Amino acid sequence: MSEKIFFEGHYDKNSRARTGEIHLPHGIIQTPAFMPVGTNATVKAVPPEDLQAMGFKIILANTYHLYLRPGHELIRKAGGLHGFSGWRGNFLTDSGGFQVFSLAPFRKIVDEGVKFRSHIDGSSHFLTPEKIVDIQTAFNSDIQMQLDVCAPWGETDKKAWKAMMLTLEWGRKAKVQWEKARSEGYQGKLFGIVQGNFYKDLRKESAERTIEQDFPGIAIGGLSVGEPTEVFSEYLEYTAELLPNDKPRYLMGIGTPDYILEAVRNGIDIFDCVYPTRTARNGLLFTSSGQITIKKAMYEDDFSPIDPECSCPVCLNHSRAYLRHLYRNGEILYSILATRHNLHFLGDLVRKIRLAILQDRFEEFRKDFLKRYFAQL
Repeated sequence: MSEKIFFEGHYDKNSRARTGEIHLPHGIIQTPAFMPVGTNATVKAVPPEDLQAMGFKIILANTYHLYLRPGHELIRKAGGLHGFSGWRGNFLTDSGGFQVFSLAPFRKIVDEGVKFRSHIDGSSHFLTPEKIVDIQTAFNSDIQMQLDVCAPWGETDKKAWKAMMLTLEWGRKAKVQWEKARSEGYQGKLFGIVQGNFYKDLRKESAERTIEQDFPGIAIGGLSVGEPTEVFSEYLEYTAELLPNDKPRYLMGIGTPDYILEAVRNGIDIFDCVYPTRTARNGLLFTSSGQITIKKAMYEDDFSPIDPECSCPVCLNHSRAYLRHLYRNGEILYSILATRHNLHFLGDLVRKIRLAILQDRFEEFRKDFLKRYFAQL
């Protein structure tokens, strides 16, 4: 049996939303929790101490990018990602599979793994599920993900079945390699991934067989890949109901307030996305009344804060007019302030979500939030 790392908290009486704790080598994660994305072992424009001050306990780093540059052996020498980056909280590292399939100019999937050429210099690489575990062990990841195959929206049932079967087999191999690493003192946890594309029979089989492999935690993959919102919601609900209560549930790649609320509603514990930080740098900011695009002329002489209800230092000290001025002039400070605000907004949102669950009013909170958030549409 895998070590128990998730401890259930309170279940909302009117939904599947729940609170809980994930116990990891670098601290306890109160759930539900959002994980900022730090692709290159850094959340762009935000120092580690600022992330800590905002209350984040875990960030995501990308195995594909860090494997190619600076390399896992150099990171191992630095004491893993924590020693290398200075972040003292937890790291979740993805398998890198999604980047191989989306970024690499050449890739070929075979039963043993995936062959690809680097998008940086064209060099050839071959990653197996075992090697992915070894790389993430060198990173000293607190949570590492198995190598998987994510089939795109619109995939045929035959190709979706093949992707699911490879993911299951790669998960089995990853588990064996992870157990070897554990026997040598590695403390990080390995999560399996449920695939199956948009076929319920495949989702069910994938979930059942992934559960049988007894990973410490389970991720839902293959959602938010271009499908309509109603399809996302349908397959999220269907897949989440198949997962056990005593393990953490991770929904990969979601980070907008509406999708976060939908995830929590279905009992998801952790989630991540580059959206809030990337869009912040490109001028899109979260507010309790919906997203605003700071580059618009209407904010030129708007001296109110980004969000009058937000208590972050950016909203307490700077105006929309000033943020627009920084953005239009390409000032580095704009990216810093905008990213801090968006992350603070999501961190505050999940804290409010946890409180609403504890008070059995999550559904009321969700509906009220979305009514205001989408009022302008």
